[in-house]
Order: sequence, then C-alpha cells, then structure tokens
Amino acid sequence: MGDLRLIHLTYAGMNKPTASVEFDPALTVIYGASDTGKSFIAESIEYMLGGARAPEVRESEGYSQILLGLQLPDSTVLTLLRAPHSNTIHIYRQDLRDLVTGFADVHVTAAHTARSRNSLSLFLLGELGLADLRIRKNEAGGSRPLALNDLVHLSVVPETRMVAPLSPVLHSAAASGKTAAASVMRLLLTGESDPDIDTGLNAGQRRVNKGKITLLDQIVLDLQSKLTTSENVRELRDRQVRLQTSIDEHSTTLRVITDRHLGAVTARMRAAEELATVEARLTEVGDLVSRFGLLEEQYRSDLARLVMVTEAGGLLGYFRVGKCVFCGAEPEHQHPGHQEQETTHFHAAVQNETVKTSALLADLLPTIEDLRAQFDTLSTRRAGLLQDTARRDGEITEAQALLAPLRERMDEYLHARSEIERNLELHKRIDELEDRRSHLDGETAGPGQRPAGYVPNRTLSTFDEAVRATLESWKVPAVDFAEYDQYAMDIRAGGRPRASRGKGVRSVLHSAFTTALAQFCLSNSRPHPGFIVLDSPVVTYRDPIEEPIGEDVDLTSNVVDHFYRNMIDFPGQAVILENGDPPAEVISQASVYRFTGTGPGRHGFFPTAAADG
Repeated sequence: MGDLRLIHLTYAGMNKPTASVEFDPALTVIYGASDTGKSFIAESIEYMLGGARAPEVRESEGYSQILLGLQLPDSTVLTLLRAPHSNTIHIYRQDLRDLVTGFADVHVTAAHTARSRNSLSLFLLGELGLADLRIRKNEAGGSRPLALNDLVHLSVVPETRMVAPLSPVLHSAAASGKTAAASVMRLLLTGESDPDIDTGLNAGQRRVNKGKITLLDQIVLDLQSKLTTSENVRELRDRQVRLQTSIDEHSTTLRVITDRHLGAVTARMRAAEELATVEARLTEVGDLVSRFGLLEEQYRSDLARLVMVTEAGGLLGYFRVGKCVFCGAEPEHQHPGHQEQETTHFHAAVQNETVKTSALLADLLPTIEDLRAQFDTLSTRRAGLLQDTARRDGEITEAQALLAPLRERMDEYLHARSEIERNLELHKRIDELEDRRSHLDGETAGPGQRPAGYVPNRTLSTFDEAVRATLESWKVPAVDFAEYDQYAMDIRAGGRPRASRGKGVRSVLHSAFTTALAQFCLSNSRPHPGFIVLDSPVVTYRDPIEEPIGEDVDLTSNVVDHFYRNMIDFPGQAVILENGDPPAEVISQASVYRFTGTGPGRHGFFPTAAADG
C-alpha cells in the first residue's frame, strides 16, 4: 500500500499555448484574484481521476487534451490523457507536458461499473495495492469493490462541496448512497475490508433484479437530465426560503406602489370629471356674461338716447310758446294750455321711459356682477383642477415607471420559484427510485450475512482527537469538542452539526475533516490516495469585517496564517487554492502560484486573463 503524488496539470491543444501548473511533492499554494482558474484546477483534477463532468470556462475552448502527471508508489511516472467530454483515459508511462500525438501504453475507461475490467479505478487501485478491498453497498450486507471515486471524493474538495451543507462523506443526499459512504469511512478508519458476500439468488432472480435496476437507473438518469441546477435538496430549500422572503418583500412593495398608482388614477378620474363639469358651467356663465353685457350696453344706449331726446326737445322748441311743434297749430288757433299739455305729455313719456330703463339696468347689474364672480371662481377652480390633473398624471407616470421593473422582477422570482419546486419534485422522485434501487440491491444478501457496520469507539475517538487537534492548530474559535458523528454521518462542533453552521464554519470544518482524515490514514497505514486538494478552505475567514451574513463565530485575523503554517507539516501532498495571500514563511517553503487577474505577473491558469475561480 502506497501513495500517489500529483506532478502537474496541463491543458494542450493545436495552435493553443500550453496551460500548466506543477505540483510540489509537499505543499502547493495557488492564490490570487477571483475568476482566474483556481477552482478550475481542482475540478480538472477531479475530472482526470474519473469524474463525470469536465469543467468548462471560455478560456478552455480549443484545448483538446487534458494531461495529469502522477507518480506511483514505486516512483514510476504516469501521464493520464483525457479529452473533454470523453470516457476514455489514455495512460502513458512517461512525463508528458505538451500536445500528445503518440500511442498510449494503456487505455482505460473513466467510469467504473461493476462489470469494469479496464477502468482507471481498477488500474490505479491495483498500483496502490487496494484492488481487493470491498465495501458494503446496501443495508442487507451486499458488497462491492472499493472504487477510486470513493477515495477521490474524500481527498479532492472543490469549492462547491467545501461550503455545501451536505456531509463531507456523502456524494449526494440520496439515501441509497449512505451505506456505501459509511462503509468507506469504516474502511479508512479501521482498515477492515468487508467480505465478498454471496447473495444466494439464482441466475433467474439475478437477471430479474438486474433488469429492474437497469430500468431504474435509466429512469433516474432521465430525471437527473431534467434537473436545471446542480444544487442538492438542502440548498434548493434554503434558496426557496430566501426566494420566498424576497417574493414577500417584493409583493409588499408592489402592493404599495400599485395602491399608489390606483389612488392616483382614481383621483385623476375624479378631477377630470369635475374639470369637465366646471368647463361646461364656465362656458355657460361666460356666454351669459357676454349676452348680459350686450343687454347692459343696450340699456345704457337707450338711456343716453332719452337724455339726448330731452336735450334736443329744449333745443328744438318742444318746450317754447308759439307754433305747436306737435300739431302745427298757430297760437291763435290753440286752445288755452294746448302746447303746455302736449309738452307735459311728451316730457312725462320720456321720463317714464328713462325710469323704466334705469330700473331694468339696476336689476341687470347685480346679475352681471354675480355671473362675473361665478366666472372668476370657476376660472380659479379650473386652473386648480388643471394643476391637479397634471400632478396626478406625473404620479401615474412615476408609478408606472416603478411598476414595470417590479412586475418584471416579480415574474422572474415566480419563475425561479417554479423552477425550484420542479427541481425539488424531481429530487423527491429520484430519491424514491434510488431507495427502491437500494432495496433491490439489498435483496441480494440475507440478514445473517450482514457484517458489522460501525467504527469502534476507540478508533473513532482517535480520529476525533485528530480533528480537534487540526482545528486547535488552526486557532479556529468556538468550535470546541469537534467530533465525527458516525450515526448522523456529519461533523459536529460546539454541540452543533456542521450543516447547521454558517458557510464559513462549514468550510473550515470540511477542510479540517479532510486534512485530519488524510493525516490519520497516512499515519496508520490506512487506504488513502496520499494527497489532498482543498479549494477555498478558509476563504471566508480572511477578514472578519467582511463576514458573510449568517456566520456564527467570532473570527480571528490569524486563522488563515495558522492554517498555512500547519499545512507545511502535512505528512502527505497538499494543494491549496485560496484567494488570500499566504504568510511569507509559507511562500518560501512551498511551491506558490499567484494569479493576478489583470495585474502584472501570471494572470491565471490559462495564458489569458480569466477563468473560473
């Protein structure tokens, strides 16, 4: 039993500059700006060791070969060559770091199945002396060979898994994988392999079970292809809660602005109706004022004429003695008082007409004054209503401008919620099918054949001490009495499971678990690849002032420094991918890459400036 060593990771392609990093046999630190390829390196290592999905970033386009250099326990150097989206891995027994054109020494498949005869898992586990180890695959006691992925999962930790609430030992939240995960932990901590159990089923029963399992696998794969996100159920539910909170807050804002818009529209309609009434009345009053003004002018004109008649009568002799101006009779033919009577009658008629017209004018003037007062009042009201409608129009326009993006955002939220609910339903169906598949697997072994499934307390206590010693050496506060709970299959610290802690604590507990497990295995000659790759193990501890919302410990500024100093003494090979700068003494004792992003020096993993990091 020996250890593997990572030598280099290289991307090559026709007419493409080679992108490569070389790994130190002890400690390699790759740090610097985000989006420069640090996480891409961890995901590429996982892919080259049998992972199912190649990482993709824009800068990787055009690269046709991924090369991973490995050193076997006997110091033999290998180069694994795999193309993106390929299940075939070509193995060369030499160190290659450029575009490969020659024939491989060995061809293996990346995926490992129960019928595999030439998989990468069988090849490397054979080189490590672990090919005969077996683990339980179901609660009934059925077993399968140890797979390379069982070990890689516990030694290569990309950032997405580093901070995820899911237990570090589990591949997924599905119940069907928990037995195997627990058995792998038992193998690593005790070194005891499970027996190869004969299921006792006849050939016909095995064929029936095989057909059922194959069908279930196909259905599960079909359902998994319909998932629109790689989040697990816990992450989806957490996002669902956050999204529902946003929807509720958004609904409140939307309702307030909608009410404001409705109020402005209602007020605008009322103002418009009143304005129409006022303008109609204003037109009517204006017409009356105009007509009565003409009548006033007529009355004043009549009075002026009567005054003129009176004055003209005096001038024309209507009121003198002599020839009668009315009948033309000479004085000698006039009876006594004739002219005086005629003059009196005429004067009386003029006076009566003047009095009558003056009375009519006197009655008309207050009416005109009242109408003009009404006209002024209506004009003032009309001006006020025009200002009010203009203001309401402004409010309506403002509310509509706010409503449009709010409604668009609400539609996005509701669509996202529907997607989450759909993914949760798919996860539920997948879990049900995987439980059924696990039950079918379990039917292959009888209850009397089930081996012991738990780690002895003495061994578990030794491992717990290793975890606590790791955390103490990193000076991580408020996570005292850390332990691995083999029943819950999770790390507990400070009396709380890792899944219930904040993202920063989850990250550092996952890092401590992976590191302590590797140290325990290497110190006790237990199965282990011999190296660990930690992506962002303590990134959230860089600056307590920028602590993410939800963190639950008081951070100290020297956690990162103590972490790096402790990793110098790690007994195997360690690759650390972080954002923050390591201490100066670590830089002097390790192989260090600094990705600057846009600054001077190496921009990132690829020769161009950015990748996924």
